[in-house]
Amino acid sequence: MHGLGNDFVVFDAINQQVRLSTTQIRRLADRRFGVGCDQVLLVEAAAESDVDFVYRIYNADGSEVEQCGNGARCFARFVRDKGLCEKNSIRVRSLAGINLLRLEADDQVTVDMGVPDFTPAALPIDVAEQKMSYQLSVADSEVEFSAVSMGNPHIVLQVEDIESAPVVRLGTQLESHSLFPNRVNVGFAQQLAPDHIRLRVFERGAGETLACGTGACAAVAVGRQQGRLNDKVAVDLPGGTLQIAWAGGSAPLYMTGPAETVFEGHIDL
Repeated sequence: MHGLGNDFVVFDAINQQVRLSTTQIRRLADRRFGVGCDQVLLVEAAAESDVDFVYRIYNADGSEVEQCGNGARCFARFVRDKGLCEKNSIRVRSLAGINLLRLEADDQVTVDMGVPDFTPAALPIDVAEQKMSYQLSVADSEVEFSAVSMGNPHIVLQVEDIESAPVVRLGTQLESHSLFPNRVNVGFAQQLAPDHIRLRVFERGAGETLACGTGACAAVAVGRQQGRLNDKVAVDLPGGTLQIAWAGGSAPLYMTGPAETVFEGHIDL
């Protein structure tokens, strides 16, 4: 499946037993020797009465992560298409907590991404105090960025031109910098208008992807916090456009976009 080109191998781990090793996840994600994907997603049964499913996410390098916005939309489409759930609103638990997924009438999916958290401990980021922006010297460059958790860690750099932004060079250096004990997703944002931005994201454990849902949420949250963006913003990613809405403060942030199934199959692991 994919959400704007951010692609996933999705397993029904309810009707079959699925136990994946790091080696198997890496093989699945390999675009030449496996199926090929940015992340592997598992749909599991929930033990809690007020939660419909457990949502597990593994990056291409085999590491389990807290949240994936594009994956959440694919998750919602998968459980409906497979007859695992008949609801239009689905509650799922990930390592980041509980999210509400809503299937819209136009085949789009809206995800309640929770409240953006700018506190250093939420990412975490190894700094003495919370600031609107931080500075760091990497790859012979002075980098200024803002930091926010969308259930997973993000930093956002403002750039003049998204096409010429050093996404891979700086993304590689920043993703695994010692300032971020759990590593970090790195977004490069170009503002076109108060309701429109362009974005590229170097994802932790996956490299640059065609779209990053939590990255789009992070970029809008940072822009809203800094007073540069409206409460509804179109985010253009290499794979397509997401709609992000956030009233600010303690209100939840909402992400809306498509989810597509590409093919189904069986694999012998």
